[in-house]
Amino acid sequence: MTDDTPPLLQTAAEVRMAVFRLTRRLRGIRAAESISDAQLGALAALALHGRYTLSALAEHERVTAPTMSTIVAGLVDLGYVTRIPDEHDRRRVQVEITEAGVAIVDETVRRRDARLADLLDGLDLDQNQLDALREAAAVLRRLAER
Repeated sequence: MTDDTPPLLQTAAEVRMAVFRLTRRLRGIRAAESISDAQLGALAALALHGRYTLSALAEHERVTAPTMSTIVAGLVDLGYVTRIPDEHDRRRVQVEITEAGVAIVDETVRRRDARLADLLDGLDLDQNQLDALREAAAVLRRLAER
């Protein structure tokens, strides 16, 4: 970046790098080493939103239907999701998270939150800085939902 780089572009670059590095650091923390990031993402979507068809889950996770089929097959093998035939269309399959899958998501979230809290604690932030982080988190969430 140069001195004549527009402020919005500078901010975008700084946010991108910070989010990338933090995400990379937290991504390695999970409750089960046997699952991939893509599998964990699908599990989290199912835990948060409930049943999905394969195609809807693929769309939500922004992958192709064949890729999601492979992801789900692996999760079925591990016992983290089940396939349920659609009541109205036997060609379609619903995917639902199992209790074991919910436990993996919950424990992964707990571990990641604890690690992030430890990292934040090490910065010795004051209340104003914590409030600013909460506000930034809201903006980042809005960006992620676009």
